Amino acid sequence: MADNDLPRNLTEAPERRCILTRVSGPKEQLVRLALGPDGQVAADLGEKLPGRGAWVRADRPLIEKAMARGQLKGTLVRALKHEPIVLSPTLADDIAAGLRKRLLDQLGLCARAGLLVWGHERISDALGKGRVELLLHAADAGEDGSGKLEMKRRAACPDSRTLNLPFDRATLSVALGRGNVVSAALVDAGAAARVSAALARLMAFEGPEALPGMTEFEDEVPSAVAEGADERH
Repeated sequence: MADNDLPRNLTEAPERRCILTRVSGPKEQLVRLALGPDGQVAADLGEKLPGRGAWVRADRPLIEKAMARGQLKGTLVRALKHEPIVLSPTLADDIAAGLRKRLLDQLGLCARAGLLVWGHERISDALGKGRVELLLHAADAGEDGSGKLEMKRRAACPDSRTLNLPFDRATLSVALGRGNVVSAALVDAGAAARVSAALARLMAFEGPEALPGMTEFEDEVPSAVAEGADERH
């Protein structure tokens, strides 16, 4: 049902180089690792931490394998020109949790700004008026309700898209501050692009098999995305 794909403007995004694969790609598909004053390296998902940083592909298996072999630490020593480097054993889990939180926070911001509607009737009304840019369903949404909304979306808003979220209705409801939210619709193009980008980043990191209710972004997710150190002040 879902037309899961990367945001349409992703190919125009700034590029960075992965220190592990040495392949460059859109920075939305990479994660910045920031160096702290004590040599501790942390994921800088908001790309705002000061000091030196390096980029790695947003790929959990790649990061976990590189950590197990000691490759990530050694590569960071060379890229950041700093020793010692201290890596948390939960780095991959921390990145995943951070990406999930950023997606949920983005949905919450959209709801508070009035850019998102929820509930079958409200969504149907927005679809009928041609206002929907992105239709979202919780991972445990029933086929009957979501199927009806999908049929109406394709008829009334053919240029919009549908994404199945990797969260159940309880998690989605908490994020939106509402009870029993099964489906939601974004009625602003900019908000839809931001949510799509956050979801694409999580999808690239975890992979489809790790996300219940989520289907793959098909062939449009780059198989190799971006080495490089940078400096933040």
